[in-house]
Amino acid sequence: MLALLICGSNRTRSAGAPLENMQETVLDDISRDRRFELLVNAVKDYAIYLLDREGNVASWNAGAERFKGYTAQEIIGQHFSRFYTQEDRANGLPKRALETAATTGTFEAEGWRVRKDGTRFWTSVVIDPVIDEAGKLIGFAKVTRDITDKREAQRELLESEQRFRLLVQGVKDYAIYMLDPQGHVTNWNQGAEAIKGYCAHEIVGQHFSRFYTEEDRQAGEPERALRVARETGKYEIESWRQRKDGSRFRAGVLIDPITDETGELIGFAKVTRDLTERWQAQQETERAREAMAQAQKMEAVGRLTGGVAHDFNNLLTIIRASADLLKMPTLTPEKRERYLNAISDTADRAAALTSQLLAFARRQSLKPEIFDVGERIAAMLPMFETSVGTPIEVKIDAGETAVVNADLNQFEAAVLNLVINARDAMPAGGALSVSSKIVQSLPPVRGHSAAPGQFVAVRVEDNGSGIAAETLKSIFEPFFTTKGLNKGTGLGLSQVHGFAKQSGGEIDVESRVGVGTAFTLYLPIAKVEQIVAGAPTLRVRREGLLTKRVLVVEDNEAVARVARDMLEELGQIVTLAENGEAALSLLEGGPAKFDLVFSDVIMPGISGLELAQRIAKRCPGLEIVLTSGYSHVLAEEGHHGFNLLKKPYSVDGLLSVLRATRDPT
Repeated sequence: MLALLICGSNRTRSAGAPLENMQETVLDDISRDRRFELLVNAVKDYAIYLLDREGNVASWNAGAERFKGYTAQEIIGQHFSRFYTQEDRANGLPKRALETAATTGTFEAEGWRVRKDGTRFWTSVVIDPVIDEAGKLIGFAKVTRDITDKREAQRELLESEQRFRLLVQGVKDYAIYMLDPQGHVTNWNQGAEAIKGYCAHEIVGQHFSRFYTEEDRQAGEPERALRVARETGKYEIESWRQRKDGSRFRAGVLIDPITDETGELIGFAKVTRDLTERWQAQQETERAREAMAQAQKMEAVGRLTGGVAHDFNNLLTIIRASADLLKMPTLTPEKRERYLNAISDTADRAAALTSQLLAFARRQSLKPEIFDVGERIAAMLPMFETSVGTPIEVKIDAGETAVVNADLNQFEAAVLNLVINARDAMPAGGALSVSSKIVQSLPPVRGHSAAPGQFVAVRVEDNGSGIAAETLKSIFEPFFTTKGLNKGTGLGLSQVHGFAKQSGGEIDVESRVGVGTAFTLYLPIAKVEQIVAGAPTLRVRREGLLTKRVLVVEDNEAVARVARDMLEELGQIVTLAENGEAALSLLEGGPAKFDLVFSDVIMPGISGLELAQRIAKRCPGLEIVLTSGYSHVLAEEGHHGFNLLKKPYSVDGLLSVLRATRDPT
């Protein structure tokens, strides 16, 4: 195009051409040249101009004027070297550029140029020779573009990359390196060298699986790590890795996939941190925590022993005194009934204390049943009055019907605990109230958020001494007590708390020193289907009970005699076996001798559970019932497949077992 601009005016008429044709051709050439001139002058993003053979400017477009600051009148005829920096002129760069263009056909370069006002700008320069029809060099076409912004962006990018490389290389606490898509190491920082022990030249190009332990490599863990990173976008784990010297260290590992603009995987970024010291510190902390927990447990056992001994001695005193009184020759029927009731009630309280201990130890499961909370509170009034004594006035407000699905024994023990705590807060007497009502949601309790649904709120309130604010924070902790030495186990409120949480409820407390305390036990109202399922439950009766042949297996002779007497009073035929081996001997003739095996769990030799399993295999049709007061069987109740009756058991309990088993045919 530029060559046409130069050579267009040199065209001559062809021999023999008519004059009018020649005039038209000239006019066409002039028109064409004008169009080219207009086109070149319209370009403003490029400086496009002509130089003669010596390098003097012969033409000038609008882009050249905009970039360099000279008008056409100012620059045409001037040597183009004035656009170069003083350093480039001194080095002969302008002359060398023209010579290169003339001899090689083009000169192309980037460099600094100078505007009219003396400022510099970075340019991309192309110089092409202009040849006439005869092949003679008549000048040069020069195209210049201002790429200062592009160079600045490239420079900033380069500096950013350099800073990033320096940053990555400067990190010594983390191994930061890249993998190709197959898992080969492509670069290596100082942190990687410090942690893993390899220099860059030793490891670049090697597969990263060499950092894994032999067992992890055999299990395919390196391949799985890359697959997870590729499929999920990240792989993160804490595991063991191996150094160059073969030693192992605890590593925190993160692998991220790297993709290009099209989304194609081009490799992985891998960051590894040596967590060995932290891991060792955690292990030490855990060992110290276990040691402290053991020490606290031993301290708690000591406190528990004193508290349990105190409570059990009180209960045994009542039982022993009542038994002695029953031997008196002047005993009236009324006193006999009173002493018998005292023994029975005290035994129930002893069983409740044992249940608290088992529940605390998490060795006893709750047995939910359907009952009306208000009805049970009303029925407990005589027990409340007996427990608190005459200086304290007890009031009951059972409220409306509120049916729950919870462990009845644990519920009664929980409420009795709260009543006894209230009694202890009023040594000089006072007023105690126990009430229940239905609430439409569980309010925020002790920092926990509210919960929707109907709950029954059982409130035990006194006007005693109250509890200090700092003490309120700890009252539900196991073994925590404000009572004197050997005055309690410290399990009462923790049992109430545990029962409430296991039952889906909560326990709250309000107290003011010198004013009184109110505990509120929240239990969820039973669902309709629970009530329907629990409705058929009736108290068993002796009437109509069929006689069964029962094999009682019990290593404790006194307990065995009591069990035999109770079963015989219920009309059963009883055979005793002192251990599992004796029971198996009696069963050698087949199950036809017996209808039911009633066995203790904890026995020397063959345990009750093992005995039951053997009998079930040998005599699959024989009914089996296990009994225990403290055993892993209590915690696993329902998983072993056998019926279980907890000690201490009553006549009603035995009746329930006999009713639940099949009648003899």
